[in-house]
Amino acid sequence: MTGEFDLHGIFVPSLLAWAALALPANALVRRLLQRLGLYRLVWHRPLFDLALFVILLGAIAALGTRLLA
Repeated sequence: MTGEFDLHGIFVPSLLAWAALALPANALVRRLLQRLGLYRLVWHRPLFDLALFVILLGAIAALGTRLLA
């Protein structure tokens, strides 16, 4: 794997593609946490949201590289 996707002649970095997939997943998990009321247990919500995005990005990137390899 070269680390880039060819999208009709435009090279897109794989990290950008994985982040584009992780963003809606992050929004879905945040909405679920909000509905369940689990954000009341979080001390610093923006920092928690950033950490959640990084965890989801890592999981999607690991899954994507494993599936494409």
